[in-house]
Amino acid sequence: MSEQRDHGVDGEHRGGPSGGRVLIVGGGLAGVRTAVELRERGHDGPITLLGAEPRLPYDRPPLSKAALLGEADGDEPLVPAADLAAAGITVLTGRRAEGLRPADREVDTGAGPLPWDRLVIATGADPVPLPGPAAGAPGDTGGDGGVHTLRTAEDARALRAVLDARRHLVIIGAGWIGAEVATAARRTGCPVTVLEAGPQPLAGTLPAEVAAPMRAWYAEIGAELRTDARVSGIGTDAVVLADGTTVAAGAVLVGIGARAATAWTAGSGLPLGSDGTVTVDHALRAGLPDIWAAGDCAAHPSARYGRRMAVQHWDDALRAAATVASGVLGEPVAHDPVPYFWSEQFGRMLQWLGAPGPDDRILYRGDPADPTRTVVWLDARNVPTAVLTVDRPRDLAQARRIIERRTPLDPDRAADPELPLKAAVRAP
Repeated sequence: MSEQRDHGVDGEHRGGPSGGRVLIVGGGLAGVRTAVELRERGHDGPITLLGAEPRLPYDRPPLSKAALLGEADGDEPLVPAADLAAAGITVLTGRRAEGLRPADREVDTGAGPLPWDRLVIATGADPVPLPGPAAGAPGDTGGDGGVHTLRTAEDARALRAVLDARRHLVIIGAGWIGAEVATAARRTGCPVTVLEAGPQPLAGTLPAEVAAPMRAWYAEIGAELRTDARVSGIGTDAVVLADGTTVAAGAVLVGIGARAATAWTAGSGLPLGSDGTVTVDHALRAGLPDIWAAGDCAAHPSARYGRRMAVQHWDDALRAAATVASGVLGEPVAHDPVPYFWSEQFGRMLQWLGAPGPDDRILYRGDPADPTRTVVWLDARNVPTAVLTVDRPRDLAQARRIIERRTPLDPDRAADPELPLKAAVRAP
């Protein structure tokens, strides 16, 4: 769908909670689901969805999996154009937000300002670039295949061309994205080297003892993993490490994290955290009148976990859309779900649920070295705060109910993998 005519944006339309102009900035899952939720819940005013990419909102998880293998296009619309049109939702594609003026109730774009009565910020996050000199000088290419990040459908297509050409791919960062891309690249026959600045995969995300068995997963698929490998620069055909050694590269993928895409709000008075996320309250209100934020660009306070959380996962974006829609319609509810995330890598399905605290202790269901395992984090009262499962969907399903209800477990029974996890629940 190309950029559409502004339907229902011009003119004064304030009205009550069920009316007024709603402008949603961000063409991802959180944005499009907020628009749909508003219509389904009875909002009868104009709804405009502003997206920087030249296409309708699409699902991003396949970009690091099926799209790289040619098994999916990677830009299949989350909601068909006909359905959006039937719901009276205007989608403006290829149009980027460039400024926010809350006093005037306008968002500036390259094609002129867009007015709003209620604003939803759902601009997601952008890949973090390599810092300073490590990013390379102008003209540095990282090999004939270039230097890549992976966030958009265009990014996936460019990286897929690298895989199709069987270039030696150097991945900077052994995180979730690095592991998924390494898996896809090896399936296509590409030589793969993964450079991780930390001492193990998923450094900073998982404790060393939990992540340690994952090192062998890279070797199993024939990918070289180098830990404690800090990058100092990218040359024309190699990556340069801090110790002066070089790693030959036919192409480079930088996968060292993401930062909230909120730079366009600078000077607006919108409260932002040090990581760029919009500081919202329990109902995802953004601290300025009639503004909400949802998805990867927002950080909400969690009563469940006793701290502010920025959850950059698909499941949270979906749930946040429902929370925002309720607030826009004058029926605010608290947003405090148990974080959930999954990753398909090395022929395994990893599922993560919850958010452990710094003092929680780790409990393994069975042998800690078993590749197919469940790891549970317990607080001082033996209440599970998080769980990581590898190819154990039953454990994940049972853990979800236990964590949501904050039910204590018997640690000895929970450690027995032959028992269902629910059998370890302590009687009230």
